[in-house]
Amino acid sequence: MARLSSNNNTATKEKRSFLSSNPVMHRLDKVDEYSESDSATYGGIAAKTIFFLLFSVAGIAAERVLSQMLSTGQSFDLNIRGFHVTLYMGEIIALLASVILAIVFQLLAFFAKSTTPVTGALYCVTQGYMISFLIFKVLHGYEHLGLLALAITMTIVMVMAILYSTGIIRVTKKFRTVMLTLFVTVIAVSLLMLIGSFIPFTSELVMQIRNNFAISIGFSVVFIIIASLFLICDFATIDHVVQDKLPKKYEWQAAFGLAFTVLWLYLKVLDLIMTIAGRKNN
Repeated sequence: MARLSSNNNTATKEKRSFLSSNPVMHRLDKVDEYSESDSATYGGIAAKTIFFLLFSVAGIAAERVLSQMLSTGQSFDLNIRGFHVTLYMGEIIALLASVILAIVFQLLAFFAKSTTPVTGALYCVTQGYMISFLIFKVLHGYEHLGLLALAITMTIVMVMAILYSTGIIRVTKKFRTVMLTLFVTVIAVSLLMLIGSFIPFTSELVMQIRNNFAISIGFSVVFIIIASLFLICDFATIDHVVQDKLPKKYEWQAAFGLAFTVLWLYLKVLDLIMTIAGRKNN
């Protein structure tokens, strides 16, 4: 991996709040270890990032196999983003399990950094499982939209890398403040809508908002912007890990943090495409 930037290196040393950078990489900002002989490299982080992303491919394969095995028994007809989907009980249980495991593995990778190579890989498997479910189950007949989402995601990653490496976007305190404001606002609104959906006199209003095409598009775009900005912070943290010569063991956390953001970005791009395609499908 080529050097990302020399202009942004000083920004990585600023004091950072918990939510102003990728939570997975947050603790790397506080590491002050130093290793001259066995320090982290861009190439090492790149290789480990690919390692994690390949496990998401394994998750896709796992979903395809399990889908065939679980397509029996009681079934339910659902409408997801405008697409008619028939799900079997086993598939629903497996999907819920993947969501729960994703949360568990993410927390383990964050709090028990020595387990990151394993828990990070398993987290990526769960994300691959969910991606496969969305593409092959929900978007059945429109699977090519998964490739479109991949192309858009790769384009965003490359554009953000260029913007960061050229210094067009600098990771400053103001930049992080804007990110934090956007992130907290969107999460707060999402939580309010979730709570409101369980309250009788607000549930109908929440349902109307969720079914509003313009609002759904707006939320998806905002999340994509936030995920893209997290990429910039990831690049800055990677610069910190390499240029400040942190020990090679920290490559795993840096790589998982980047893989985490890329997968999150892909899911948000896919969600946006599903929303648009679902409207046309109705």
